[in-house]
Amino acid sequence: MLPHRSDFPSDFLFGAATSAYQIEGHAQGGAGRTHWDDFAATPGNVAGAENGSIACDHLNRMDEDLDLLKDAGFDVYRFSTSWARVLPEGRGTPNAQGLDFYDRLVDGLLERGIKPAATLYHWELPSPLSDLGGWRNRDIASWFADYTEVIMSRIGDRVWSAAPINEPWCVAWLSHFEGAHAPGLRDIRATARAMHHVLLAHGRATQVMRGLGMTNLGAVCNMELAAPAQETETARHAAQVQDAIYNRFFISGLTKGCYPDEVLDGLGAHLPDGWQDDFDTITQPIDWIGLNYYTRKLYDAAPAGAPWPATVEVEGPLPKTAMNWEIYPEGLSHFLTMIQRDYTGDLPIYVTENGMAGLSELTGDPLSDPDRIAYLAAHLEQVQNAVSQGVPVKGYFTWSLLDNYEWALGYAPRFGLIHVDWTSLNRYPKASFSAIKEALNS
Repeated sequence: MLPHRSDFPSDFLFGAATSAYQIEGHAQGGAGRTHWDDFAATPGNVAGAENGSIACDHLNRMDEDLDLLKDAGFDVYRFSTSWARVLPEGRGTPNAQGLDFYDRLVDGLLERGIKPAATLYHWELPSPLSDLGGWRNRDIASWFADYTEVIMSRIGDRVWSAAPINEPWCVAWLSHFEGAHAPGLRDIRATARAMHHVLLAHGRATQVMRGLGMTNLGAVCNMELAAPAQETETARHAAQVQDAIYNRFFISGLTKGCYPDEVLDGLGAHLPDGWQDDFDTITQPIDWIGLNYYTRKLYDAAPAGAPWPATVEVEGPLPKTAMNWEIYPEGLSHFLTMIQRDYTGDLPIYVTENGMAGLSELTGDPLSDPDRIAYLAAHLEQVQNAVSQGVPVKGYFTWSLLDNYEWALGYAPRFGLIHVDWTSLNRYPKASFSAIKEALNS
């Protein structure tokens, strides 16, 4: 059973999260081409060569989806705006249809008493900017600042909160070092530049939003626990290196104006000239920090002679979700405590994403998903533990409201509280939706 709203502080906020390319239907409404369209069109990159052309058709079903948010009793809706929907070429003339859509979205949320929490970038880079080097190109910080000004000049007066970039590790490392997401590179030089430039773009966008008079601006980092696969010094070192890459690099840059030595050991020679001079921009004051948390990974040392980072992932023993991610709720309270202790002090912390993917066919009315309910309950218990220890956790947002396009895995993994029939696109609440509704309205 999920804890009730009354089990949390009176000002604690509950929300659900989505992202533009995963739900809107990118082939509609005048949006421009993105590097995800290109990545998905390349054989072997995405399961079934599936893309976000239609997705959940949220562009045309927005009111129905916002009604579901209200029905559940959510306080906040965390959505993203699509750069290529707002600026189809990445620069230049805005798309009026795109701006109008986000205008209606924000107004629709406010009409329903829901706080709009905007994210400016959730991975769909306009293809013309990818052609110019994308996140490898320092100019992207200026392009992103210009995009920020266009969209936030339209909706910034009404959003409750805003963050520039979702999950910088995915934008930079997963996409440029591991090649698992668009643009699909495996290049250490590209990785180093993307990791730095994504933070520079964050700082520039934050400056723009402050200049527009906006408040309640934050940053969202994803973290996963990196643990040694065995009790050896080499395994502990491997886990420490992965922890630095995944969990400490971006938040350290944002809050301390420096990067971990374990990462500089491998990436330092590939960072752009003068990178140390950018921290005045990167460390723009923020009003809150967001944590996306799902799992832990086990690591050991790679065979002798392997290049940096010289680590290998080892299969873990715990139960796993449809993403093959271990279910490890304790990692959530670990990171909430770590963020406050080592980086942000009294700054409000939000769990901006947490949820579980399933694959099995659902039956019953409502559709039965007990594993998801148990996952959410276990992680909310960890949030309660952190709050009881004085960690300033101010909200928890479930990923995701809807089953959606799960990037390189296509439409098979289902994270939603709402089941989407991929043939009819009809929405069907799952038991987890009903459980959250009961918990929030009781």
